[in-house]
Amino acid sequence: MSRYRRHGRNGGMRSEKEMTDLIMGFAGSDERIRVVTMEGSRLNMNAPKDRFQDYDITFFVTEMASYRKSDEWLDVFGQRVMMQEPENMALFPPTLGNWYTYLMTFEDGNKMDLKLVPLNELEEYFAKVDSLVKVLLDKDGICPKIDEASDIDFHVKKPSAEFVDNCANEFWHLAFYVTKGICRGEILYAIKHLDLVRSQMLTMISWKVGIETSFSLSVGKAYKYLDKYVPIQTWVSIIKTYKNDSLKSVWDSLLICCDLFSQTSEFVAGRLGYKCPEYGKKMLPFVKQFEGSLPLS
Repeated sequence: MSRYRRHGRNGGMRSEKEMTDLIMGFAGSDERIRVVTMEGSRLNMNAPKDRFQDYDITFFVTEMASYRKSDEWLDVFGQRVMMQEPENMALFPPTLGNWYTYLMTFEDGNKMDLKLVPLNELEEYFAKVDSLVKVLLDKDGICPKIDEASDIDFHVKKPSAEFVDNCANEFWHLAFYVTKGICRGEILYAIKHLDLVRSQMLTMISWKVGIETSFSLSVGKAYKYLDKYVPIQTWVSIIKTYKNDSLKSVWDSLLICCDLFSQTSEFVAGRLGYKCPEYGKKMLPFVKQFEGSLPLS
């Protein structure tokens, strides 16, 4: 049995209280740390609670250099099985400026994303941060007053007519790339573009959910809560588009996407009073004409 299973299933995984006490104890005793915030799903009252939720923590510090000299100070948070430092990677250029992040997975199954931010960039942080944030520690009383944490920034937003049109344009534009990949027998190329097609379909479906729920909720990162808000038949169809182990299954998935997208875009445009995008009227028969010559056996 792996160490992860042993910790996760037999009570070895540290509780939320243990982790929070550890984080706050360390921050409270370190004079370089003046402010601590928490972000993310642990603050979202609408997100299902489970042991896999990350601890998204930010330390606002008086200086960064001493932390960057060595990673040993991170040992206080537990034994790590994996750590990524996004601001210290050549393959993925950093994007956070002076901020620095440690993405840590611990042996007991807990995960902590710890960000260091220079104290003099506190104002910039609060200008950028979303609605899922809470101040855990403010030693000097310098934090601005913020609203109670909520997921409102992640609610499905009402799209403009241009957004609906652009989504449809992108969907049908990409549909032919999938077809080309299948015609050439290039399954990886076809799958890559099918993923892009599906992304536009899921966007349109999320707008339908938004309409039906008065744009009052989030469908979650990567649409992870979408199954809660669509009919079972729609969900079954969506899942079928992920079976892509042959050229035929990719083709079948594309046709399902086209059908779902056509129905959903008509609903969205109609309910919002927009002109329904008509790209599919030409593109669907154009794509289907290749079916007889596809290498689907």
